[in-house]
Amino acid sequence: MSNPDAAQGKAPVQKVEIDLEKEKAEILLRYRGLLRSIRGVRTPEDSRLIRKAFNIALEAHKDQRRKSGEPYIYHPIAVARICAEEIGLGTTSVVAALLHDTVEDTDLTLDDVKDLFGPTVATIIDGLTKISGMQFTTDSIQAENFRKVLLTLAQDVRVILVKLADRLHNMRTLDSMARDKQLKIASETLFLYAPLAHRLGLYNIKSELEDHSLRFKEPAIYEDINMRLKKGEAVRKRFISRFILPIREAMDKEGFAYEIKGRPKSVHSIYNKMLKKHVSFEEVYDVFAVRIIIDTRNELEKADCWKVYSIVTDYYQPNPDRLRDWISLPKANGYESLHTTVMSPGGRWVEVQIRSKRMDEIAEMGLAAHYRYKDDEEHTNALDNWLNRIREVLEEPGGNALDFVNDFKLNLFSDEIVVFTPNGEMRNLPSGATALDFAFDIHSQIGRQCIGAKVNHKLVPLSQPLKSGDQIEVITSKKQQPKEDWLTYVVTAKARHRIKQALRDQKRKLAVVGREAVQRQLRTWGAKVDNPNIAALVEHFRSSSPMDLYYQVARGKHVLETIQELQIRGGRVVLPKIKRNEEEQSLEEVVASIRGDKGAPLLIGDDLQKIDYQLSDCCNPIAGDDVFGFISVGEGIKIHRVNCPNAVQLMSNFAYRIVKARWKGKDTVEFLAGIRFSGIDDVGLVNKITTIISHEHNVNMRAISFESNDGIFAGKVMAYVHDTDHLNALMDKLKRVRGVRSVERVDH
Repeated sequence: MSNPDAAQGKAPVQKVEIDLEKEKAEILLRYRGLLRSIRGVRTPEDSRLIRKAFNIALEAHKDQRRKSGEPYIYHPIAVARICAEEIGLGTTSVVAALLHDTVEDTDLTLDDVKDLFGPTVATIIDGLTKISGMQFTTDSIQAENFRKVLLTLAQDVRVILVKLADRLHNMRTLDSMARDKQLKIASETLFLYAPLAHRLGLYNIKSELEDHSLRFKEPAIYEDINMRLKKGEAVRKRFISRFILPIREAMDKEGFAYEIKGRPKSVHSIYNKMLKKHVSFEEVYDVFAVRIIIDTRNELEKADCWKVYSIVTDYYQPNPDRLRDWISLPKANGYESLHTTVMSPGGRWVEVQIRSKRMDEIAEMGLAAHYRYKDDEEHTNALDNWLNRIREVLEEPGGNALDFVNDFKLNLFSDEIVVFTPNGEMRNLPSGATALDFAFDIHSQIGRQCIGAKVNHKLVPLSQPLKSGDQIEVITSKKQQPKEDWLTYVVTAKARHRIKQALRDQKRKLAVVGREAVQRQLRTWGAKVDNPNIAALVEHFRSSSPMDLYYQVARGKHVLETIQELQIRGGRVVLPKIKRNEEEQSLEEVVASIRGDKGAPLLIGDDLQKIDYQLSDCCNPIAGDDVFGFISVGEGIKIHRVNCPNAVQLMSNFAYRIVKARWKGKDTVEFLAGIRFSGIDDVGLVNKITTIISHEHNVNMRAISFESNDGIFAGKVMAYVHDTDHLNALMDKLKRVRGVRSVERVDH
């Protein structure tokens, strides 16, 4: 499985004095801790199976060590313990967790596991084992790996739960890995594993995975937020105890059995809020939430939660836009809770979460922990429905693995809305879903033939986003065919998948017509009909593949007859070079043309040599930024910032195409960087800002824009700087200008 130590587990051990007796005692101690952490009744047969799995794993990994130098067996024991203690899984999962790396890393085979522990454990371990000898035609080995995980997930949900436990332990012990490995693993975790944990209701694990990922990707930001949280802890505790005092008194009077917790939000979720809302840490108002957990009978849960809501709002004014009732309509992953945001006496908004003990257990440990273990039909159905949706998406094996993973991911993190069919049947869709998504959710055929929809009896376009409570009637026509722009209308994986499938079929039919036209034209020119000539045409028209060329020719977008200055030499097509527009030049080319200076002092690769590269224009890296190199197809090595918007996707999908890169000292090359600032409009403010940028820091400006609206101004400047120190000094100077409220770097 995707385990940072598995590949290196067999590396020669450094010669360090190892106290084997001490290690043996520690292994036994950890094993006993694992046994104590298993919940529920454990039969003698269960204990025998766990002991047998432990002994086999101990023997199989006896010569292996982790990067940190510890015995390798610590890892499977820790993963098994997370499964038992933090996810609440039973014996089968604990056995699978203990053995999860044996098939991949040792002589033990899947058949051996099947003979010793039965087919279920073998199926789980097969789903957890990396694909060996990957021979795929896809761009991304990692995407194929994810697809395999998801295929097995559709058979047994425990595969993904053990996989998440494994990933969590890897993230907890990632410090001993090299920096580039840390970045790859952290990106992969943010890209797929944290959203999966979220979708399965494992909120604690999701938050911890995100926090660890942020700790390795943005160590300075993580430390800053963490330090501020610790600093404010005492003040926060005093505030919470004052805030809950009247609520406690009222609940005691009503005779409730309850527990009240005040807990800070995770570092990652605070960072996300700061990014999304462009605010500082001090301006994030819900840094913590108060949680009220009541111990009540199942049939009284809903009424009692609303009673508590009534008590809270007797003392504090609620924000009407911030009420979330997930008790009447639980989320698809089983999450149930009542959320409200109220105004405290000190003028601060406070989020209050109200739930029963059972709801809290599901929210903490995930719905999957209760899956098939409790006689809880309603919640089992919720997970079954989600798994059925995955099975539908997985049914069609064709298509690009990368598209598949991206589409699937779309459905992991989204909030939900509830809508109704004309007959009153309830359907759960992700927030932002459109009438077209709804049509595909009903049936693929209805989706493909959809020409419009009526929402609440009014005709609306296909792209109309739906709201909770809408009732939708789909209008179809047999003549309708899916169109390319439909992909911009839909948000569900199922709809995107089915539209792409239909477009591929249409494209294939058209490409046959286009291929004949290309071959006919080549013969007319007296050129050979072969791959080199077709490749020359693909390059000339900048098509992504021969099939794309044929398709565009059939559509009339590329007209072969009109190519200027075409020559035929010995049956070979010689085509003129097309000059690129100035807008299509990379940032580095723009800098080079202005400065007349080609190379920047950047070292690339494991041995960090000077190699040709391009600076990517999605994040405009400058000297001093934490960067990595990405081997792109046809454009050599592109340099990205580690916090580039595309970094997570590149590192998780194309880990094998990532190379190390770092800046080597200072040089005279200048880089284009953007700064955005805003504040309160004042006389002469624009003049002050431009003076600082152009004179005090001797910076060349390329573009500057200001706009003022009702006393608030916003501005953006693109300027050439030497490195991050130069840029930060300039930004600090701008922050000190009276009236300027915020200054931040922009990527574009």
